[in-house]
Amino acid sequence: MNSTQNLCKTLLKNPSLIKSKSQAKQLHARILRKNPTSLHLHSTILSIYSNLNLLHDSLLIFNSLPSPQTTLAWKSMIRCYTFHGLFLDSLSFFTRMLASGKYPDHNVFPSVLKSCALMKNSRLGESVHGCIIRLGMDFDLYTCNALMNMYSKFWSLEEGDGRIHEPGEIGKCSNSCKLDENVAGVDRNGNLDQMSNITSDKHSKMEKESYYSRSLRKVFEMMPERDIVSWNTLIAGNAQNGMHEEALTMVREMGKADLRPDSFTLSSVLPIFAEYANLLNGKEIHGYAIRNGYDSDVFIASSLIDMYAKCTRVDDSWCVQNGMFDEGLKFFRQMLMIAKIKPNHVSFSSIMPACAHLTTLRLGKQLHGYIIRSRFEDNLFIASSLVDMYAKCGNIRIARWIFDRMEQHDMVSWTAMIMGYALHGHANEAISLFQQMEAGGVKPNYVAFVAVLTACSHAGLADEARKYFNSMSQDYQIVPGIEHYAAMADLLGRVGRLKEAFEFISNMNIKPTGSVWSTLLSACRVHKNLELAEKVYQNLFTVDPENVGAHVLLSNVYSAAGRWKDAQKLRIAMRDKGLKKKPACSWIEIKNKVHAFVAGDESHPDYDRINDALKVLLEQMEREGYVPDTNEVFHDVDEHQKRYLLCSHSERLAITFAIISTAAGTVIRVTKNLRVCVDCHTATKFISKIVGREIVVRDNSRFHHFRDGRCSCGDFW
Repeated sequence: MNSTQNLCKTLLKNPSLIKSKSQAKQLHARILRKNPTSLHLHSTILSIYSNLNLLHDSLLIFNSLPSPQTTLAWKSMIRCYTFHGLFLDSLSFFTRMLASGKYPDHNVFPSVLKSCALMKNSRLGESVHGCIIRLGMDFDLYTCNALMNMYSKFWSLEEGDGRIHEPGEIGKCSNSCKLDENVAGVDRNGNLDQMSNITSDKHSKMEKESYYSRSLRKVFEMMPERDIVSWNTLIAGNAQNGMHEEALTMVREMGKADLRPDSFTLSSVLPIFAEYANLLNGKEIHGYAIRNGYDSDVFIASSLIDMYAKCTRVDDSWCVQNGMFDEGLKFFRQMLMIAKIKPNHVSFSSIMPACAHLTTLRLGKQLHGYIIRSRFEDNLFIASSLVDMYAKCGNIRIARWIFDRMEQHDMVSWTAMIMGYALHGHANEAISLFQQMEAGGVKPNYVAFVAVLTACSHAGLADEARKYFNSMSQDYQIVPGIEHYAAMADLLGRVGRLKEAFEFISNMNIKPTGSVWSTLLSACRVHKNLELAEKVYQNLFTVDPENVGAHVLLSNVYSAAGRWKDAQKLRIAMRDKGLKKKPACSWIEIKNKVHAFVAGDESHPDYDRINDALKVLLEQMEREGYVPDTNEVFHDVDEHQKRYLLCSHSERLAITFAIISTAAGTVIRVTKNLRVCVDCHTATKFISKIVGREIVVRDNSRFHHFRDGRCSCGDFW
């Protein structure tokens, strides 16, 4: 019993010893039994919950405390709210703390200043600065570092959200230690209201940068004591805002102050050498990092990767970032097997995109198992990468299961899940999730709108798409980019509103690219609109004359219309220009080996077995009512030859090989580099019913899940 009491006393004196929620709960329960009325002990428990970032538990204790609450209780809640990104709540508690007569200390202001910075509210930040001066905290090292960090972030803003004051206005505050109500947006009850955006038009962006850079430098110069964080903040502020000479000068000045550059310093200056492709100086920094043991630091490694990649030394860089996914996976294996280096959370979140791009679900599952054994599954970045990987590898159910298990969601996880639903044709689920994200107070970004517009496009939801497209600029001040225009043009083309799509592209606020025109040209082929196809082709050829797909699409339109001579002229022109059509290719993974097929491919070792199985399948399909759609063959040959060409499409070869190579009931997963043709889509529906298998085909735009003679796309793709 005495040992238990001694342990509790030790933990209460050293709250940092408590590392888990269960330990905190046990200590809390003991206090409730032994000292239920102790304000000090309950405040200590509150600080422990706050240090563990347990917002709900912290708030429950705070609301149960009698007034006036202790300074420890106030600062614990302010810190916890800031950690969870609830900046308005954090600032509201700060103003309530002031109104209650409690004075903040050096542990409070860093959280408050961080909230001001991340809210991008410069006027409020300056008012807090004034409060700091009034309280005499402007000589505190940690508070000054937080001030510098805030002004550095304001400096980096492309558009300031608060009015730009003259330097002399900083620190003007009422005689009391309260925020100026007109400046801070505090009502008479001590609540923090949303600030109205007041930006002076007479100040240019350059003036804002000059103002905030002076504020940053002034705080630095007035500090009686500076540590490595102070120097790093000033160096990073200069480096991130293009003042490269000043940043490098400060590194030299830091050395004169007997402070050695650390990993943060190096990761701040390396991008300077990356931008100017200064490989020599970049290698000098690399050498310094190795000599001082910083080369294993994840931030240094990332900065070196970026520097070497931008200096065209791709072989020294991380291959995944350069699209060299196979090479990236090879290096990851070498790290595990040869170097015996245990990967951290950054390694896993970096390698997952390779699995997603290569659609290697087997390898993705192996990595997932490794992640679980390494106890990284609760890491936000890794969980988001897993959601993205499973969605792109065709298992949307597992992706959603992981998403639902996440304790919190960031923009990456929301967007990955919404885009996953979009690619799998679950438009209603994607839209519902997007609305849920908005309702939760998460502001959609550029990529989130690409995802929801893609979902609408794959389901033909034109009115909903138009609503979201308009909402971007009207509600969120996001300027539509080429991806958003492409999604809208694709949607209008899919639903047959070709003239509207043409006008939409012609009136874009940015110059249409070849990819945007290609979506409409593809729609013209589907809807057999030859006249508009020729018009679109001319526009596409103007902006992208080397676009092979444009020539092929128009050639197919001519072929479908029986204009074989025009189709032949285009193909001859392609040959004369040295342009080659990308061959249709499908691949499938069987027993840890990837098998690739191209249309008409007879080179596979098991081709004879595949061909025999295809013949049997075709007979069964025809008995079930399958009739080959020879309109999908854009060659001037007889019907018999057209039927043969259809049966030898790459995805059919891959599917048939999977049927004869795997156990009954095994899900078949095929990836194709081009769009699935209408006849293969119909044939795969019949095959799924005949063999009783689920067949998942990922083409160049979406997933098709075939089961029991039906497809998840509802025949709209």
